[in-house]
Amino acid sequence: MRSFLSVALVVLLSSSALPAADQKSPDLDWTHRVRIGAYGLHGGNADQIVREATASNVFGIEVDNDVTGRYESFLNPKQKLDDIRAVAEKAHVVGNRAFVYIAGTECITANADKAEHSMAKDHPDWLQRKITGEPATFTAGAAFWISPGDEDVWISPYATEWRKQYMERVRQIAATGIDGIYVDIPYWMTHFDGWENSWASFDDYTVAAFRRKTGLDAKRDLKLGDFNDPNFRKWVDFRIETITDFMKEIDQTAKSVNPQIKTIPEIYPGIEQEAVRVGSDVYELYKVVDAIAHEYEYGGGDHTATARTQSDWFFYQVGMHAFRAFAEGKATWILNYSWDGDKKLSPKDAMQNLAMSQVMAGANFWDAKGHNMSNSNDMATRTKIFDWIRRNETHLYRPRVPINAIGVYFSPKTRDYYSEDFIASFRGVLILLMQQHWEFQVVTPRTLEKFNGKTLVLPDVRILDPHETSVLQNFIAKGGTLIATGESGAMQFGDKVVRLPKCPGKAYVADLQRDFESAVPSSQQEFLSALRHHPVVQIDAKPAVATSIASVDGKLHIYFANVTGLRSGENAVPTPQTNVRLQVYGVSASTLHIVPFMGSESTIKGTRQGESVTYIIPRIERGTIAWVDNK
Repeated sequence: MRSFLSVALVVLLSSSALPAADQKSPDLDWTHRVRIGAYGLHGGNADQIVREATASNVFGIEVDNDVTGRYESFLNPKQKLDDIRAVAEKAHVVGNRAFVYIAGTECITANADKAEHSMAKDHPDWLQRKITGEPATFTAGAAFWISPGDEDVWISPYATEWRKQYMERVRQIAATGIDGIYVDIPYWMTHFDGWENSWASFDDYTVAAFRRKTGLDAKRDLKLGDFNDPNFRKWVDFRIETITDFMKEIDQTAKSVNPQIKTIPEIYPGIEQEAVRVGSDVYELYKVVDAIAHEYEYGGGDHTATARTQSDWFFYQVGMHAFRAFAEGKATWILNYSWDGDKKLSPKDAMQNLAMSQVMAGANFWDAKGHNMSNSNDMATRTKIFDWIRRNETHLYRPRVPINAIGVYFSPKTRDYYSEDFIASFRGVLILLMQQHWEFQVVTPRTLEKFNGKTLVLPDVRILDPHETSVLQNFIAKGGTLIATGESGAMQFGDKVVRLPKCPGKAYVADLQRDFESAVPSSQQEFLSALRHHPVVQIDAKPAVATSIASVDGKLHIYFANVTGLRSGENAVPTPQTNVRLQVYGVSASTLHIVPFMGSESTIKGTRQGESVTYIIPRIERGTIAWVDNK
């Protein structure tokens, strides 16, 4: 007798329910197709930039002359605007796209030690400050990009005259015809030595704005760093809202001149507590910009791919899948660092590991040399990687529609106030599902009402607003299963909630960090059993192979990322996985298409067994895309 599950899957995967497999897909927006290379822009080198980019398969040229972040051009931008206009025109001639770097709240004055004028000398009231009044002014040694004699300052987004002039520069840049404005680290200054716990800024402009919004005195009414203090929570919320509003104004200002221009902030914090500290929360920012470039350097050591442990690679996957959920159809770029001179390991292998991990999660790869934005650790390898991405961009970057997914809830406010516990739980649950090779979907407050799955996990969620609570109650009333782990179990949703007070996610993260190779999903069998999951595709692969499953243009796709055998500082060549078995339900096709990372497409014939078809993938090296063309 045909089961309900099989009937549902046949309907789900049939051409009547999803776009037909041979239906022409609309073109991808350029932000989804980028293969990024970065270049310094100065008078007369626009031709050279476009020529070099074309030669290495770059699509999406980042150029850097920083109109707003250098005091001289902040005052007089004409030459830099002319250079931006020139590179935009040259890029468009060859069918490319270009975007230009500008600083967010940072500004450098060259040779300020000898100059009569500088940003700090001319406008000390604009600077961000600690609660003790110390201004955010720095010299060489505070960061590698500050040269001897230069002055580096961080400015309050509420400094009225600065913001007015900043937005005028944004208008002028947009008028050049450039395709995008790339805003680097629009932060509150809390990431240089000595400022990490400052919770800045306490300049007069910002303190006044907070008083207008809340009636509180930021210098006297808060217990800094105490997340149990309601007033400090208001300060946390205010700081995030401020940076989000700043980016929203940049986007609206640019589009008032050129409606097609894209706004892309560069943000290093990911899903962790750093987002709260610097005030740039990518969950909130995705609402107001066109894409985000994540400088998401997960892992220890020198933060390069060669330094990552196997557990780091999985934690990295969690971050990127969360970004893709936050984006809601917008593009996710990853500016990261593969290799920084490690003589024991090959830059070619490191670059391929990094690129594979990113594209299998649906993110765009930005190659850079060392810890800079530009150049490459191995140009020949970059050229080949970009060519492979170009040839397979439809499978990598077309919208991925969840199929039969287990939802895992990302609660921004829980992350804001209870970061450590929540992130450990969230990570652990997602990795359990990746290693179990089951379908999963990151669900957020913005996508909760649209979630179509049957099971939703609350991983140690502690903060829900009335709307979230109402939607969850409706989900349960319609037959959905809610799994509440850790502190989530204290929430009142009735007897139908499955409560797991011993948080499986937190426990599993601890297992992974203690000994990755000994950690297996079956150690959390109570949690896996509570999900009552019947997968669309049963995958027999080792836990060191991360999988994600989705429908792309009506076709079932499976993305494999293999990190088996990778060792921090020791080995950058994964151990190949052989004879990976897929049993797919509800499909009529007998052919599986596969594209190995850096390889070419081939097909595998399956064996039908009742309502399923079984395929054997002979070998997965770094990664593989597999899909069923259900004709």
